[in-house]
Amino acid sequence: MRFPHGHLAYCTNIHPAEDWESTFRAISTHTMKVRDLVAANARVTAAENFAVGLRLSAKAAAELVQGDHLLRFKDWLDSQRAYVFTINGFPYGDFHGTRVKQNVFRPDWTDRARLDYTKQLFQIVAELVPEGIDGSVSTLTGSFQEFAADEAPIRRHLLELADFVDDLSETTGRDLHLGLEPEPRGHFENTPETLAFFGRLLTEAADPARALRRLGINYDTCHFALQYEEAAASLKTLTDAGLRISKIHLSAALALNPAEQEAVKAAMTFDEPTYLHQVLARHLDGRIARYTDLPDGLASLQSDPGAEEWRVHFHIPLDDLPALPLRSTRMNAADALAFAKETPGLCSHWEIETYTWGVLPAQLQRPVEEQIAGEYRWVLDRV
Repeated sequence: MRFPHGHLAYCTNIHPAEDWESTFRAISTHTMKVRDLVAANARVTAAENFAVGLRLSAKAAAELVQGDHLLRFKDWLDSQRAYVFTINGFPYGDFHGTRVKQNVFRPDWTDRARLDYTKQLFQIVAELVPEGIDGSVSTLTGSFQEFAADEAPIRRHLLELADFVDDLSETTGRDLHLGLEPEPRGHFENTPETLAFFGRLLTEAADPARALRRLGINYDTCHFALQYEEAAASLKTLTDAGLRISKIHLSAALALNPAEQEAVKAAMTFDEPTYLHQVLARHLDGRIARYTDLPDGLASLQSDPGAEEWRVHFHIPLDDLPALPLRSTRMNAADALAFAKETPGLCSHWEIETYTWGVLPAQLQRPVEEQIAGEYRWVLDRV
């Protein structure tokens, strides 16, 4: 849907769906119910076109382009006054009901399978995005640090993609762009590392302006809060460097004081076997210790005590604070919205992304459509 900063959707990666049939079923049921709940709360009129933040696995994407599935989906979107402006292309394979953890980074950008999948997503979004609206795809930042990946093929594949997307944009008349999503333990994870990576990438680009036009940042407010970065400052630094903010994910992480036993006990209820929950522990001297998963962070309480704050990569609802002594980093999402108000043209693609609904502790769970509608209310109340 349109809102003051551009287009707002929620990412459908919250719904378990790994093939096209189950993806469409999730959209036609859950997403349409969210649309009705948002409209019922008078945040938008019932006649307002509703945006779908599409997540497609490689399997679902390959099935969608077979036969007349894509044409039928376009017709269905029109019939529902709905549209697609962005696709989440980070999770390539299974994303629910199995141990995802580091596998969410596979295949990484050293593997041509990741490049081919992302090209297909761009062909799909180019067909789906309405005239006059730009289209985006988001992806991982190359690889995962523990893979010790060679950066050369990552840069080569991204620059090949930039050329492909630029040609596709020219052919279709759509402004298409990729958002690389910094995340803790990703190939680059914070603002300085992002700038350094793009510096190396642009050195190899035959046409740096073309690369910057098509390759940008998917700025996740949870991920940058985990780095103890303020949204306004980091967004300004990235844009001042000439980087495109392709999309902004509105999301929040857990925060706590690890010196409080009750806080640590409460955090342990978020330890679950599906997703990575990286921990960034800030010490009084400013040092930040990074742990790949919550159990690693918990083990560090004995080996590296003295942190003043922990931030844990577990996406929690924007509109519902965890019970004290746990806290939320949702202020970073509010700050990103406030910075956008002061910075016209910052980014036109915004997406609510709380994909962890299915593994939230019971006290934070609601019917999924009610949770998402609540997050819409929280966002729209701030614009």
